[in-house]
Amino acid sequence: MKPRRSVLYLPGANERALEKAKTLAADALILDLEDAVAPDAKEDARERACAAAASGDYGSREVTIRVNGLDTEWHDADLRAASQAGPAAVVVPKVNSARDVHNIERALELGGAPEHTRIWAMVETPVAMLHAEEIAAASERLTVLVMGTNDLTKELHAEFVPGRAPLLGGLSLCLLAARATGKVILDGVYNDVRDLEGFEVECLQGRRFGFDGKTLVHPGQIEPCNKVFAPSAAEIEQARKIIAAFDEARREGKGVVVVDGRMIENLHVEDAKRVLGLAEAIGALG
Repeated sequence: MKPRRSVLYLPGANERALEKAKTLAADALILDLEDAVAPDAKEDARERACAAAASGDYGSREVTIRVNGLDTEWHDADLRAASQAGPAAVVVPKVNSARDVHNIERALELGGAPEHTRIWAMVETPVAMLHAEEIAAASERLTVLVMGTNDLTKELHAEFVPGRAPLLGGLSLCLLAARATGKVILDGVYNDVRDLEGFEVECLQGRRFGFDGKTLVHPGQIEPCNKVFAPSAAEIEQARKIIAAFDEARREGKGVVVVDGRMIENLHVEDAKRVLGLAEAIGALG
């Protein structure tokens, strides 16, 4: 189990930001060659991001590179360079079909990308929402779905509102697709970097929905995000209690297990094991 509670976007052309990221507590980094980089800075950003990803200087942080979209003039060169750099993953915007995934996978293979370089597909259009399961199931190399909530809001002609009611249908479809195909799924960004209270509320909504973590646009969002998407001390203790009670009941041949007045079944035990596994993986990050 690899924690991906907090996944921070960083502009690939910003050397200072790339250096600072070595000290941040984000579980993963997305070195961005797309939205955060002006057209005349694309090549410089590509070189800097690939050098950073290949450096090994980011400790336990998972380092990925977001390439430019499939329909842009920079996409092919980005994938070739990323293949040689060998990041943990390439993050590809606006993936709309299984064919898109197959084309990305083929380009990585032709570019000589190592086996550990995975595909993170950004799903951020109405078409992607309707084909989320097809996208998620298209390749074993695809391991993560990333919600692009800003673009989805724009394409729906919706509004940014607390609670994200206009997006709930799309979020649910993508969560179903991720869980049906055994993929990780990351929630989209929260744009107001000054509103940490609103950000934490949205993190909690995402966790309750079932997201594995959230993508971030500012280092100040890392700490509250890590807190929300990690099991609390009370949750860890409850998980241990459930597993211990279930094991004891099985040893004694009992068919019914009750913990704190609550009936416990296999599904609760499996969830408790997931909680403890995540807590252990977070603890191993140091």
